[in-house]
Parts: sequence; structure tokens; C-alpha cells
Amino acid sequence: MKGQNSRIGNKRRKRGRRHPARRAAFLISLTAVIGLGAAGGILIWDQTRDYVTGYEKEVYNRQIYQGELLATDLCVASGEVSLDGYLPDTSLHAAGLFDLEQEKVLCGYQMFERLYPASTTKTMTAYVALKYGNLDDVITVSEHATDFNWDESVCGLRTGDTLTLYDLICGLMLQSGNDAGTAIAEYISGSEEAFAELMNTEAAALGATGTHFVNPHGLHDENHYTTAYDLYLIFQAALQNDTFKEIITLDTYTASLTGSDGTVRAEEWEPTNYYSAGAAEAPAGIQVLGGKTGTTDEAGNCVILYDIDSENHPYISVIMGAPDKDLLYVQMNELLTAGILNSGGQNNS
Repeated sequence: MKGQNSRIGNKRRKRGRRHPARRAAFLISLTAVIGLGAAGGILIWDQTRDYVTGYEKEVYNRQIYQGELLATDLCVASGEVSLDGYLPDTSLHAAGLFDLEQEKVLCGYQMFERLYPASTTKTMTAYVALKYGNLDDVITVSEHATDFNWDESVCGLRTGDTLTLYDLICGLMLQSGNDAGTAIAEYISGSEEAFAELMNTEAAALGATGTHFVNPHGLHDENHYTTAYDLYLIFQAALQNDTFKEIITLDTYTASLTGSDGTVRAEEWEPTNYYSAGAAEAPAGIQVLGGKTGTTDEAGNCVILYDIDSENHPYISVIMGAPDKDLLYVQMNELLTAGILNSGGQNNS
């Protein structure tokens, strides 16, 4: 009996010695299962993240303005908005009409498509300059700021010229001077590259999620783009500044520049949009107060305008990508007529 008990005890001890090995094997198997589960989870998360990112690009960015915070005082739409009586020419890249008092998108044609903005970019440049600069500061024009081709839009600035920031913004928004844009960028941020980063930061703060700038003037770069809706957001924000509003409504501006040799000369700058320049006439009952144009081969002909009706109700209108200036202003007149006059927009309040 004693021997049998001894054998039983030996078996128990042997089994006891095998338990750590079993536990180790179990833990290894469990770890492998957890590892596979984690890997699968990571794969699923990556796929989900990719889907969410794509969804955000296609949908969320269009609807972000519907939140109470960002939608305050903004015209909001999550998709295309058709307008009775207005049929956008198929050659246009985008078009939009925004009722500022009613906070309503009256027309939105391809307004969330990423497009090249050309010199309508300068609206953002002016917005940043007015936010971060001092209008009375005297700025010296660098050699880099005057390094533009003969066929590119400039204000006639010369290396070593001195003039105020207010002068430069007038040249930027009226004459559409690329040289003024570069001079402003270097004054505010030290370089065009650093200024473009600031432009992008400010655009994002305005909710302009389809926008990316690489320069202050809008000369073509494939990574420099915006949307018609983002352009509205930027222009609407700039209009909150009385100086911006004052400048874009000027018929002409004469700047006093001091050259590097101390001589003083005058430069006269006029608006480039056809309405302010007298080359186009707005529909009866609508007044175009001012705006910003832009033209490159890739962007086509673009314009964004600040308009009022006969009862002084304000609107922003934009067309991007017209193949020529004649069609640009014909389409703009049709847009204003359909959206403000024929739809009773001037009686909305």
C-alpha cells in the first residue's frame, strides 16, 4: 500500500512538473491569437481610416460649415445648387452666387471642385496683410519682388522703391500686381514660402478645406488651388475689414513711390475687373462695387465680385475658368440677372 501511494505521489509530481510547460504553451498560443487579432484590427483600422479620409474629402469637407460654429453668418450648401433661369456654360470651371444677408447659396455650379485660382489668390494675400501688417509701415521692395516676366501683371515697382503697406495692397487688389504680392509676403513673413504657409493656416481657420497656396500672387503651380466656395469664404472674410472694402471699391489709386536714389514718382493703378474699368455694364438694378480678377492659361478667366441690388442688399458672385473675358462677363450678367433680379433676390429681406 505504501509503495502504491509512493507511485501515485510520483505521478502527481510528474504531472505537476508538466503543468508549467502546458501553461507556457497556452500563453504562447494566446499571445499568437492576440497578435493576429491585433494585426487584423490594425488592417481593419487602416482600411477604415482610408475610407474615412476619402469620405471626409468628398463629403465632410462640404458639410463642415453646417455646424453651428463655422456656419455663423455663412452661406451654406452641401452640394450643387441650381438656379432657375441660369444655365452655366459648359466651358466654365465653376460659378456661384451668395446672398450675404439671407446667408443663402443662390447658385452653386461645381463650387467644391479644386481649381487653379490665378490672381484671385490675391484676396487671401490682402486678408493676411490686413490682419498681420501695419498699413502705415514703409516697405522697401527687394530685387526678388521685381523679378517677373514682361507679360506678367505688375505694378511697376522697382528694386529699392519704398512705399507703404496700404499702397501695396492697393496695387495688389486694383492693378493685380504680382510684384506687390511678393513685397507684401516678404514684409509679413520674410519670404514667399513662409507667407504661403501663413496663408494656408488662415485659409484653414476660415474653413477653406479645399485650398492650398504656394505663393502670394497666383502664378500657376499644380499645388496651388482653391474652390469657388472657398474663394467665397475668403472674400467674405476679407469684406469684414473696412479697409479691404474701401480699396476694392476705388476707381483709381495714385501711389507715391520713393526710388532707391531718393527721387519720388507717382504710379496710377486702376481696377482690372471690367465693371469697375467701364468695359462691361452690370444689369440694371445691380451695382458691382469691386472685386478681384485672375487669368492664366490653366485657370482660365476668373472673377469674384462684391455686388448690391437696388435696395443695397449685398451679394458675392464668382465665376472661374471662362475661356475668354467676353464669355466671363456675359455669364456673370446672366448669373446676376437670374439670381438677383428674376428670382426676386432683391426683395428677400
